[in-house]
Amino acid sequence: MGEATSDDSKPRSYWRWSKQDFFPEDSFQNWTSYLSALSQTKSRLQDRLSSRSDEATELVNLRKQSENTMKRCLNWWDLTWFGFGSVIGAGIFVLTGQEARDHAGPAIVLSYVASGLSAMLSVFCYTEFAVEIPVAGGSFAYLRVELGDLAAFITAGNILLESVVGSAAVSRAWTSYFTTLLDRHPNSLRIHTNLQQGYNLLDPIAVGVIALATMLAIASAKKTSVFNWIASAVNTVVIIFVIIAGFAHANTSNLKPFMPYGARGVFQASAIVYFAYLGFDSIATMAEETKNPSRDIPLGLLGSMSMITLIYCLMALKPHQIKLSQLIC
Repeated sequence: MGEATSDDSKPRSYWRWSKQDFFPEDSFQNWTSYLSALSQTKSRLQDRLSSRSDEATELVNLRKQSENTMKRCLNWWDLTWFGFGSVIGAGIFVLTGQEARDHAGPAIVLSYVASGLSAMLSVFCYTEFAVEIPVAGGSFAYLRVELGDLAAFITAGNILLESVVGSAAVSRAWTSYFTTLLDRHPNSLRIHTNLQQGYNLLDPIAVGVIALATMLAIASAKKTSVFNWIASAVNTVVIIFVIIAGFAHANTSNLKPFMPYGARGVFQASAIVYFAYLGFDSIATMAEETKNPSRDIPLGLLGSMSMITLIYCLMALKPHQIKLSQLIC
């Protein structure tokens, strides 16, 4: 008995490929159990619609099931730059000009302010989630406790969809930036297929970028934090240079008319540029790796979003004060 207990207490390898690891539930152990579970689908579904988790389950039981505990190695500084790195991306360079042309004009800066305020309200919600139930589940774990499994299931689907769409957009932007750096057409390094128009370009560079980012995230939270801090610092230096260079060649006459499409255009643009703020919710899922979640999560989220909103507004204001010919010269 003593030997069995000793073996069970040993941490198991993270890389496992057995059937038990992929299908741990009793329903999948054999065909008889599976058919029995299928016959109980109605009652199980009704139970899921009304059932709710509790804090003890999320904070204690589920942690035990995960076997490998997460190291609390992150502080508010790490979370601030994680938020910055998660949010700042292709949106700031692509969406600004697009929405300024189509909807808001120079008032695109007001669109970023409106979206930033909306994002900040969401930040307050995610802060509450992470502080009250500081586990890796984030908003999913919070909603399981407060609203039940159905609301948590729907939310989890939305979070996954957001992550997939956001990651795909950013990784494809890498290909566009790289081809522009090589002075080539954006689609020149993509593989053209006979699929339907709009879905006929395969992007191996984007796949490679996602694979590298995934391996880095798996390696270590602290190592990922260091790499993210360096990358974000470089990105910040570039953005500050662009802002300073832009305001140095400013021409305020380009700000007139300030709202050519009226208030409706401003809010139409704000609905689109909100995409540039996506990613901050990932900070709430790091509560289990944070040294002091009740202090570090709010500081990290509010600090990063305040800094991001300021940068977005400055970047949105700059293009309308610059004549393109001046920058080229």
